[in-house]
Amino acid sequence: MSASTKSNAGKDVKGLSGLSDSNLEKSILRRGLATPQEIEACKALRSKLIAQGESAKSLLEIMVANRVLTESQSTRLMRESDDTNRRFEIPGYQVLERVGKGSMGVVYKARQTSVDRVVAVKVLLDALAKNREFIKRFEREAKIAAKLSHNNIVNAIDAGEVDGHHYFVMEYVEGSTIKDELDKGRIFDEKTAIKITLAVTEALKHAHARGLIHRDIKPENVILTRDGNVKLADLGLARLTADEKWAMSEAGMAIGTPYYISPEQVRGQVDVDIRADIYSLGATLYHMVTGHVPYGGDNPTQVMQKHVDKNVILVPPDHLNTKLSSGLGMVVETMMAKNRENRYRNPDDLILDLKCLLQGESPMIAGQKPETLAELAHGDSEHRADELSPVAEEQMIEMAAYVNMRNNVIAALGMLLAVSVITNVVFLAMK
Repeated sequence: MSASTKSNAGKDVKGLSGLSDSNLEKSILRRGLATPQEIEACKALRSKLIAQGESAKSLLEIMVANRVLTESQSTRLMRESDDTNRRFEIPGYQVLERVGKGSMGVVYKARQTSVDRVVAVKVLLDALAKNREFIKRFEREAKIAAKLSHNNIVNAIDAGEVDGHHYFVMEYVEGSTIKDELDKGRIFDEKTAIKITLAVTEALKHAHARGLIHRDIKPENVILTRDGNVKLADLGLARLTADEKWAMSEAGMAIGTPYYISPEQVRGQVDVDIRADIYSLGATLYHMVTGHVPYGGDNPTQVMQKHVDKNVILVPPDHLNTKLSSGLGMVVETMMAKNRENRYRNPDDLILDLKCLLQGESPMIAGQKPETLAELAHGDSEHRADELSPVAEEQMIEMAAYVNMRNNVIAALGMLLAVSVITNVVFLAMK
């Protein structure tokens, strides 16, 4: 390696003074620039050099010197770190590192300087911040989060806008999501899964009392904290049940995640209520204790079709995992009844049955299933919504899937439009 390369590597390291080894490792692994083994080898080499009395070198400098990273890659890492700390300066908060990115925003770990506590700051993507509709959705998420204050919900702290950057501040939660655990191949034992589900149900009870439905309960949105608590996150799709104007604006849209979405959400019904969240929580519980989603398929449309098709019978979770009790199977089947009149009416009813299971008793409500419920399921209002003809139902599902896909495309086009505008400005300036 030439002397100039070493010099530049050292210069890059100084520029990355705000990027810790831990953050550097995360950035490198996230971008696929090196393997965990290569990083560990460079760390071991650095420790050896220090033990031999040589001057301490940063991990980045070691990786460049040993050709694990190129000079240009190290420069790019430095630039991205500098851009992050420079672009998102929010009064009263010290941005520490980027921790995640979603469809609408980027989440940063930060320190609230006034009270010296670590928080999470979600910032709306620049490309979307040029669109008033996306700004309204982002601000709505912050306002909805502010209505909730519960030990099992990621709570909101602050919100605002600085230099065109829209943000809101939440409590910072350290831990892993249920999805993280499932991705590792973990299948939750019955007692642990019930306790987690009970905590999420308590969160839903709190939201329901304030007229809110989450509409996107799934493993990715349930955090298992390091101190053993459970937190429900991401209110990006939450809605006020009493907001009829909002509901009508989304008529026909499949709002939710295909593997966990309720039948009424698939149909794009406007009268969605807390029972939709109970269904999605049931699908999440099913996945936790079996290692499988309730319904699979080659594409989102096929999966959503199975959620509504009464001819597709849910395989009871205790049939897939014989270690589970029949009581848990009954609870899951009640949560995931395709006709919502046969589900738990509210979180309190579900809480009762979950507590019965924890005490080793049979569920009180799921175990009854009176015939009157079946008769009620065919009432006039529900009959119109849930008993569509096969042809009409299939058309609605296809349309809902299309609308759902369209919304994702709109978000992507928003970003492309922003890039196009910048490119045109540069082109005109060069003329």
